[in-house]
Formats: sequence, C-alpha cells, structure tokens
Amino acid sequence: MSRSAKQQAAESVLQSYADFTEGLGDKRKYPLTEFKAFVAAVRRYAELTRNDTVIHKKVVGVVHGLTEYLTVERKRVPDSVLAEADRLECLVFAGYDPYFEGDEPPGL
Repeated sequence: MSRSAKQQAAESVLQSYADFTEGLGDKRKYPLTEFKAFVAAVRRYAELTRNDTVIHKKVVGVVHGLTEYLTVERKRVPDSVLAEADRLECLVFAGYDPYFEGDEPPGL
C-alpha cells in the first residue's frame, strides 16, 4: 500500500475525530453520525495498516484511551458507542476484532 494512501487515511481519521469532538459540545444530543464516521475512518485505517509494525502517532493519540475519554466526557454515553470504542482500540492495537457476531468459534 502506498504511503500516501495511508497518510490520507490517517488524515481522514483525524478530521473525523475533530468533527466528533466538536459535536460533543452540543450537550442536548449525542453526535452519533459523527461517531459513526469516525469509526468508519478508523476501520479503514486499521485495514490499510494491518501488517505494519508502526502506525501514525496522531492516530494512536485519538484511539488510545478512547473508551475512558468518552465515559469521562459525558455522564450518559450510549452503550453501543462504548462497545464500538472498545472494539476500535482492540482493532488498532491488537490487530483483531473481539466481536464474534456471526463469526463465532465452533462450539459456542
């Protein structure tokens, strides 16, 4: 994969994260649309960098501790958002998706 494609994907993650955090400023409703765009950008970046040993420093900064940040930032966070944030951390740092819906190991 070309370096520019990875760089563009990283920039997309950072921009969607900025949009999401800006949406958090509205205390009346949770910015689910912006969060979903952020999730899609992170998933694309994780797919592009799956075999890389080094990932973009700023992407690490926005994904690392995301679940904790979201729980501290607001009193009421949708459970689906927290679950997805936890999945993103596993996907980026551990290289796997811990969610098995439809892809369970035999015997479960």
